[in-house]
Amino acid sequence: MDLEDSREIETTEWEGGWLQVKVPLPFSLRWVNSYVLPEPDGYTVIDPGLRTEEAIAAWESVMERRRISFHDIRRIVLTHQHPDHYGLAGYFQQRSGAPVYMTREAFAYTQRLWGEEGASSEELSALFRKHGMPGELADAIDRDFASFYKRVTPHPEVTFIEAGERMKFGGLEWELIGAGGHALGQVLFYSREKEVILCGDQVMPRITPNVGVVPGEDDDPLSTFLDSLSELGRLRVKLAFPGHRDPFAGFAERTEELRLHHERRLADMLEQLTQPRTGFELCELHFGERLRSNPHNLRFAMAETLAHLYYLERRGRAERALSGGGDMISYRKSGE
Repeated sequence: MDLEDSREIETTEWEGGWLQVKVPLPFSLRWVNSYVLPEPDGYTVIDPGLRTEEAIAAWESVMERRRISFHDIRRIVLTHQHPDHYGLAGYFQQRSGAPVYMTREAFAYTQRLWGEEGASSEELSALFRKHGMPGELADAIDRDFASFYKRVTPHPEVTFIEAGERMKFGGLEWELIGAGGHALGQVLFYSREKEVILCGDQVMPRITPNVGVVPGEDDDPLSTFLDSLSELGRLRVKLAFPGHRDPFAGFAERTEELRLHHERRLADMLEQLTQPRTGFELCELHFGERLRSNPHNLRFAMAETLAHLYYLERRGRAERALSGGGDMISYRKSGE
């Protein structure tokens, strides 16, 4: 393994000439992993990152050092649609002419939220208000959300792939595994031959993927996520390549750690529902009031809080009530 550092970007070369490129991000995650896999006639790029001037400059720097041109890129493959993975896909396609592969569900998300009419988060902020978030905080989330439009455009022309299919790139045959909960339509790429997996944001070391409610999509995302962990934990994986943090061993063990994390979160939430609370009140109990000054992170925290509440409600462990003339939803532990 060869490690290369520069002020612009950090890259790590793995077995087989795979290049892990830490594409910079302008928020707390700091970077997203893109993987560049050699082909006989060029390269496949996995998840090129968020479109920012810093990211573009970083890519140009590492490509110059590695003597890779955009015309060497043969395909661009996306695990899922979140801006930090998808944002540069259209830009890379314009520069390279390479096809972009992602699922139909994932692409539909990008068009619904950042389509021709611009960014749209009204459904999400309305949902947050209904669950107790003050209007000024929901408005700040809308403004932050709108700022991502320029970070995900131009949109690419997409070739659709589906879970259950197989693809060949990087000298391997990959099984496409659907992995919901974090992102509707996310697919992971598993090589049974080499026992390696490109696991997107579904399983990561040291940090937990956000599992949040998105209006118009999965209405029980935590259940979907936990079911996915059970499926993934049965795979034989020697090395996992995640969307954030570094590649890691112990993949099955990590899926179990993530499952237990959410079981603890659910238990804690139930303890806090011995009296009626809104989703926003629970969000601040779990994630702290400091997020009021960070609308980007507040959006994720609130969406994840609601995912846990929906899970408890669907299983009869919590129940909702309307207050404030029916304008506000609160929850309490069932039977209290």
